[in-house]
Amino acid sequence: MHLRYAFRLDPTPGQRSALARAFGCARVVYNDAIAARERARAAGQPFPTAGLLSRTLITEAKQTRERSWLGEVSAVVLQQALRDVEAAYRNFFASRTGERRGPKLGAPRFRSRKDARQTVRFTTNARWKITPAGRLNLPKIGEVRVRWSRPLPCVPSSVTVVKDAAGRYFASFVIDTDPAADAKRMLASDQAVGIDLGLTHFAVLSDGTKIDSPRFLRRAEKKLKKAQRELSRKQKGSKNREKARRKVARAHAKVADARRDFHHQLSTKVIRENQTVAVEDLAVSGLARTRLARSVHDAGWSRFVHLLEYKAARYGRVLVKVGRFEPTSQVCSACGHRDGPKPLHVREWTCTACGTVHDRDHNAAINIKAAGLAVTACGAQVSPDPGPAPRDEAGSHGIRPAARAA
Repeated sequence: MHLRYAFRLDPTPGQRSALARAFGCARVVYNDAIAARERARAAGQPFPTAGLLSRTLITEAKQTRERSWLGEVSAVVLQQALRDVEAAYRNFFASRTGERRGPKLGAPRFRSRKDARQTVRFTTNARWKITPAGRLNLPKIGEVRVRWSRPLPCVPSSVTVVKDAAGRYFASFVIDTDPAADAKRMLASDQAVGIDLGLTHFAVLSDGTKIDSPRFLRRAEKKLKKAQRELSRKQKGSKNREKARRKVARAHAKVADARRDFHHQLSTKVIRENQTVAVEDLAVSGLARTRLARSVHDAGWSRFVHLLEYKAARYGRVLVKVGRFEPTSQVCSACGHRDGPKPLHVREWTCTACGTVHDRDHNAAINIKAAGLAVTACGAQVSPDPGPAPRDEAGSHGIRPAARAA
């Protein structure tokens, strides 16, 4: 399985300038490739091949006066920008023909220097390396200080340098996990658990455990509103407006980081303690269009379930998604009697058949667990195939490890 390990970078002012040049050159090549394809489409001609684009937009462009500055950055960065264009069009066409699942994708768009996220990717051909001192040596950029929070488990195949909206720099390494090592990390377990996700409590487990919803966005609303008001009062195009924009971005990044850390810790705990995990397949996109939209987005259920998916696949656990139309809140977990739908404000109810008093969420979690065990017993497909490398597998909080990755 491919995973990404992300660590914070601390580039010097000179290295920031070099990275800005790399971001800009990659963006120009990306936009030139889209423009070339669009010109061919408008003229009714076939799309230019990747080799032709590489020759005209990189090799020959470097010899011209208008694009001579492309030679100031690593050629691998420019080649990877062309590959990103190819992947974007491939995904677009696959989405239009139905080969790609999920929402329909739009055609690739031009990138802007004002985009919230700027990236460049270095593969092994770029001859980047991690020095014995623990620094990341990038071609034509130099040795960048890395805040290692853990050693890398193996030699990475590529590294992507990311600058986010808050002005922070990250190095995202792609690694291949070792199934044998992953199996040793997680002890065998015969436990099973059902998880009912909600807003009053983020999660209620079938064993009765209730995990409170942290509500990171709600707690930060006052600070966010103040920062947003200050931004709206700044003159457009001024340096003070840019400072205010970064302040807003840092506030949002702090909320996102806290939520991500909470999801990682909880999902790892659930996967470590249980062999089978059952969770309801919620229609998050539909719930996000209701009056509860802000609370739904603040909870981040989809992200949490995604973490459960890839961690279950990595460590040999079983994840079952129970259908959203399963009446888990209507069925008595003691006798199986279906007592009918109930409004959301009803948090406890008594079964009319056996008289058992149920906590609404706990009862639903027990029914989700039973439905998940029924699926595994009949041998049905219970988890999707591993997808591409998940983002933000490992965060960094400035902790330097005792051992360095070589």
